[in-house]
Amino acid sequence: MDNNKLYNALLKTQERHRAERAAHADSSEAGSGSDTDVQEDVANDANPDLNYRRRESFGEPTRAERPFPESESGTNWTLVEERKAQYSPSVYDSSVSLDLINNPRPWSLDDLRERKIIYPGMANKAILDAFREVRIKLRDRAGAVNFSVMVSSLGRKDNSVLTAFNLAATFAMDAQSSALLVDCNPWDSDLDHLVSSPVNLGVTDFVADNSLKVKDIIYPSGLDRLSVVPAGTRSASAVELFSAVRMRDLMGELKSRYPDRFLIINAPPLKASTEANILIRYANQLVLSVPFGEVTPDDIVSSVETLGSEKFSGLIFQQ
Repeated sequence: MDNNKLYNALLKTQERHRAERAAHADSSEAGSGSDTDVQEDVANDANPDLNYRRRESFGEPTRAERPFPESESGTNWTLVEERKAQYSPSVYDSSVSLDLINNPRPWSLDDLRERKIIYPGMANKAILDAFREVRIKLRDRAGAVNFSVMVSSLGRKDNSVLTAFNLAATFAMDAQSSALLVDCNPWDSDLDHLVSSPVNLGVTDFVADNSLKVKDIIYPSGLDRLSVVPAGTRSASAVELFSAVRMRDLMGELKSRYPDRFLIINAPPLKASTEANILIRYANQLVLSVPFGEVTPDDIVSSVETLGSEKFSGLIFQQ
């Protein structure tokens, strides 16, 4: 019997004796009522992404001994209670857990303005409203479920990561949802400038190394309810890695673990590589970033036809 099942069994014993021994009511107070089964390895406690979803916020790790009332056999039970933050909730409660998303180094308003990251109350409200309109249209098209969106630039050198980051930030502004930006452009390091914490291992490293866990590649962004997965350090074999079964499993896990999470996938420029043609299979919708003065209407049409018009949701024009 594992520690969690033993814990639950002892709680039930305590409840039965509480009514019989009112004199011990204060000393036999039950724990916080965690009735969960540990579904995942306790090592996930180190997972910053999983820790975001704890039902309650606890302090430093503690171990507390709580005496149980004397049983009918005369045995005096003592429960050693582990820190409850090690156990994931049995019922997912986004209204509580989303506020706990780890953001150890939040960006200041000056930082956001310098990096051209959108935020509520920004002076250029037209840009903020434009991204909000994109979010509304994407949600309307998808319905009530969460979904994944791929963003790719139609310019040959333009990296769409800022557009993808701002789109993810727009989803994260909703207090009832979270966003995860998955950077799949290993030839560009622009994401490093947009996040407040150092990043290292990413998508390509995870796919190439079976010893890595999902928790090893997820980082806080500097914005509430927004996390990031960098592209990683293995650019030479990106085409093969993005086509691998482990890549498919990763994208499925990132999307399905939390029902309030929206996935934004930043792909390399469509005209400069073939990766976007592979990555589109992991997306429910497609948004193309259009650099000013570089793209003709025919370029847009041919790009949509290449990636598949059934997933195409719209364009975001850069100024």
